[in-house]
Order: sequence, then structure tokens, then C-alpha cells
Amino acid sequence: MPPEHRYASELLRWPVEVTDLDVKLRVAERIAARAADGECIGIGSGSATYLSLWAIGQRARSEGLRLTVITSSYETEQAAVTLGLRVLRLGQAVPDWSIDGADEVDPHRRALKGRGGAMFREKLLWHASRRIVLAIEARKLVQRLGSGFPVPIEVHPDATTSVAALLRERGCTDVTLRTGTGKDGPVITELGCLILDAGFEHEIPHGLHAELKALPGVIETGLFEGYEFEIVDEHSA
Repeated sequence: MPPEHRYASELLRWPVEVTDLDVKLRVAERIAARAADGECIGIGSGSATYLSLWAIGQRARSEGLRLTVITSSYETEQAAVTLGLRVLRLGQAVPDWSIDGADEVDPHRRALKGRGGAMFREKLLWHASRRIVLAIEARKLVQRLGSGFPVPIEVHPDATTSVAALLRERGCTDVTLRTGTGKDGPVITELGCLILDAGFEHEIPHGLHAELKALPGVIETGLFEGYEFEIVDEHSA
């Protein structure tokens, strides 16, 4: 778990231990060094992104940088407020660049995301941003997308059963409704939706995101296909 001074607020604390904390802190410092005075920066979700936000906030405070941020989750919004950064909404500004993390990235530059459950707002940021920077550890570069994580799918609560059945027809070998750790029942996204985690035994085919989005009740998926992005990991200069 990060030191207490990195909590988003006194009431909003990290629920689990952060893996590879030292590596993520080094990546966060590299990313924070890129921030320039007057920029608007999009902030995705996940621990690496959160730590990058914190490093950016500390640099802004120490150097007097005038920075604004557009966040994709309640947690990062609260952290930005705690850090004294100005928070805007999409539509008020266009991000000069955005930071995000990923669970996996394959050789075809497809990313798998969504353990933080903010797929919809993350996709909005990716579409709006001029540049995307992924803060990841080198171990997340994989040969087969989905080899270590299921595909998260944000679904309307009324559609979970029907979507699960349609997923099985499309080669999904295991589909589960994501449940909470701090509450009984399912995880509820910031849109009030639920998350299905869909496991695939074989290679995830290109175009699966568009196919899934066409299913009635699917709001968003954790497949990020067709985007240009730069990777910053512990080996980056």
C-alpha cells in the first residue's frame, strides 16, 4: 500500500496493496517530468496512473506549474483536488495528452484494461486526447492478449444474463459478474452499470471490441484497439 500521504483523501484510501510499487514510482517520475506549464492532462485509472498523477501534482506545487486535469474516475478526481490541481470536464478543454495504464499490451498495439472499472470514461479520454502515454511495467507486454486477464465488459444491469449468453456463443470460455470487496454483491461502475469479466482460451480476434459493442446492453469494453500510444516503462529513457 502506498504511504498515507498518497491517499486521495482522508476518507478515500487504497483498498489493496500496490504491486511493483518501486517500479511504478520510477515510471511516475519519468512521466511527471514531461508535464509543461499550462497543459491540460487527462488522467486514466489504475495504480500506475494514480502515482503518476501524484508525481505531477507534487511537481506542479514545487515548481509553480499551472496545470489542469481531466479525470476518468472518482478516485483520481479526489486525488487531483487533494493535490490542488484544477479539475475540468471533457467539453471544457481538450487534453494535450493523457496518462493511462494497461493490464496487457500485445505486439499489435492492442491494450487490455478495465480492472479499475472505468472503461467508459477512459475511452472518452482516449478519443479526446491529442496523445496517449501508457504508464506500465515491462511485464505487461505480452505475446497473446488475454493470456493473463479476462476482457472486462461494462453492461447495463438488465442485460447481464443475455450478454453472458451471447459471449459464450462468441468463444468465451468463462464469464463472471465482478463482485465487490467492500460491499456485498456486484461492483457498480460510475455509470451505475455492472461488469462482466470474459475469459477467452484462444487469441482474442481483431475487431472483437466492435463486435461486443454491437450487443444490446453492452456499454463499453476493456479492449482498446486502433489507438496510437507511447509506452513509458521502467526501461524508458
